[in-house]
Amino acid sequence: MVETAKQSSGRRALLVVDVQRDFCPGGALPAEGGDRIIPAVNRYLAEAHDLEVPVYASRDWHPAKTTHFKPYGGEWPPHCVQDTGGAQFHPRLDLQPDAIVISKGDDPGRPGYSAFEGRTPDGQPLLADLRSKRIESVYVAGLTTEYCVKQTVLDALQAGLHVVVLTDAIAGIDAHPGDADRALREMSTAGAELSAAAATLREHHRIRN
Repeated sequence: MVETAKQSSGRRALLVVDVQRDFCPGGALPAEGGDRIIPAVNRYLAEAHDLEVPVYASRDWHPAKTTHFKPYGGEWPPHCVQDTGGAQFHPRLDLQPDAIVISKGDDPGRPGYSAFEGRTPDGQPLLADLRSKRIESVYVAGLTTEYCVKQTVLDALQAGLHVVVLTDAIAGIDAHPGDADRALREMSTAGAELSAAAATLREHHRIRN
């Protein structure tokens, strides 16, 4: 028997990765088109709300001094520093109050790319929280394709989760031309499903079942 969306909603979640000011145009480390994905992300957020699918929103939450930043030997300019404007979610991102915020990158000795390195507001690791809700599939959107999105997807697969990458709702930095495309291929090869731009959470679930 095919389950209805609400009957199956406890087994899947929407994970929105790092849609923060600093990763959008005008920010410290912008992805080209980082703000152009927001309508698509918001469409998935609205659908998740309608279907009672849990929503997680990860954020980089770096200390001011971290080996992730160039002044301290890292690769990147300072960005998404705790309690600064650049670390805020993009103002047009339509997160509902019940979205679970996952903070990551707060260890000064680690880059914290993956949302699976982060924790909920009550200190629960992301994977533990997913397990407690019996989540088996995650739909992934956000920024940036070749760093935080990719590492989040790879860690989710390593944990045994089914992963759908919502390709109309991600964008990359492309610090080296082609990085984002290579990341998509790597995620696909590792077992992630790449969703067509026209997909919706409702239709995707119906097709899979």
